Amino acid sequence: MLTVLFGLSGAIVYGFADFLGGLASRRIRPVTVAAVAAVVGIAPLLVGLVVVGGTFSWPAAVWGAVAGLSGGVGVLLLYAALAIGPMSVLSPVTAVFAAVVPVLVAVSRGTVLSPVAKGALVVAVVAVVLVALVRDASGARLTARGVAAAAVAGCGFGGIVLAYDMTPTDSGVAPLLVARVLQAVLLGAAALVVALRTGGPVHATTTARPDDAAAVREHRAGRGRGPRLLVTVTACGVFDAMANVFIQAGLHSSDDPATLPVVSVLNALYPIGTVVLAGVVLRERLTGQQWIGIVLAFVASVALALA
Repeated sequence: MLTVLFGLSGAIVYGFADFLGGLASRRIRPVTVAAVAAVVGIAPLLVGLVVVGGTFSWPAAVWGAVAGLSGGVGVLLLYAALAIGPMSVLSPVTAVFAAVVPVLVAVSRGTVLSPVAKGALVVAVVAVVLVALVRDASGARLTARGVAAAAVAGCGFGGIVLAYDMTPTDSGVAPLLVARVLQAVLLGAAALVVALRTGGPVHATTTARPDDAAAVREHRAGRGRGPRLLVTVTACGVFDAMANVFIQAGLHSSDDPATLPVVSVLNALYPIGTVVLAGVVLRERLTGQQWIGIVLAFVASVALALA
């Protein structure tokens, strides 16, 4: 029960972070948002290290570094995939791979799942697809390169869960802090490279013409949104750090070998947090398939808790 609670909490909070990151990415480049959020996320983890504690051992540091590297590569590849293909297809691909890879690793290690747990995990994966599968009006063309980048990005996110599962039970926040620092360095370097290559500002939209009156009005209106943007990116970083805390807590909440696949699949339900917050903040209506996905996710969670 505690494992399911931590897994769902991590998914919802990560979904909140994903929503806030997407909101900020409308004003500045996504890689810049990710880099700043990663840096911001170090602060709450430092507070957690003082309050909760943690042990910096070699295993904790090594697996924390693996998690940071996996997460950094996953984020960069996800942005690369979404830049060249339709989000409606590639985003679910990423989520499914993030869920399935740790499950396959657990099964290869000899983990035996009950029939109820197997069915619940399959239902949860279907729920991920239904919630994340949204209409894409960009006209982007699906390519093998985009699908491959999204799949590897999902493997990277699944690698985070696998790495945290390998950390010592007494390591506490220590491996999370190592992962966050490394991820901040990687994403910061990527953001700097992008800025140097483009030679422009960090704004996400820089192509408005002087005679485009609507674009000019939007640019002027955006000048006063600096503090709001800063709060959004800061909240994104804090929520993302909290999600990682929930994930690791879920992984170490039980000695049952089935804990890894359960947490990994529940963590992949993060699109639910994103669409719920979008409905509350942006008044976006959920589609029928998304409601079905949310209901299936609830059913799968209850089944996993009882299995």
